[in-house]
Amino acid sequence: MGKTEERLAALGLKLPPQLTLPPGVELTFPWVRVHKKHAYVSGHGPQNIDGSLAGPFGKVGGEVSLDDAQKAARLAALAMIASLKRELGELDRISAWLRIFGMVSSAPDFKQQPLVINGCTDLIVEVFGPERGNHARSAVGMAELPFGLPVELEAEVAIDS
Repeated sequence: MGKTEERLAALGLKLPPQLTLPPGVELTFPWVRVHKKHAYVSGHGPQNIDGSLAGPFGKVGGEVSLDDAQKAARLAALAMIASLKRELGELDRISAWLRIFGMVSSAPDFKQQPLVINGCTDLIVEVFGPERGNHARSAVGMAELPFGLPVELEAEVAIDS
């Protein structure tokens, strides 16, 4: 077990299995694409520990509270980490989180998207430490996200070969 996985265990965090897609849904792209010294992480939503999509579902500032949206961003971050673990084999290969793009399904007057995505950022820095975990970031509001998700995240990480 590597240092990053030891840190996850010490924090009491568990990584979910690959997403169980809703019936009739087929995705034709990889969850993680490795090219040279980068890994590009496709959009991930919050997942339960059994691999299913985690609720609550709906728009932040409407059906979903800010607190619940921050928790959803944490769960989506864990889902990204899990996909990286499956693709890379070892999380200690991640030398730096470079960028996170956070999308928030937002009610019309909701303007706190950066606070929602803090749930992801804080978890990444907590798990990987500030040297490897600090990253550039965007947080934007969207009219809708797939499956009624409140949050979707993408990332780019630098990796050791």
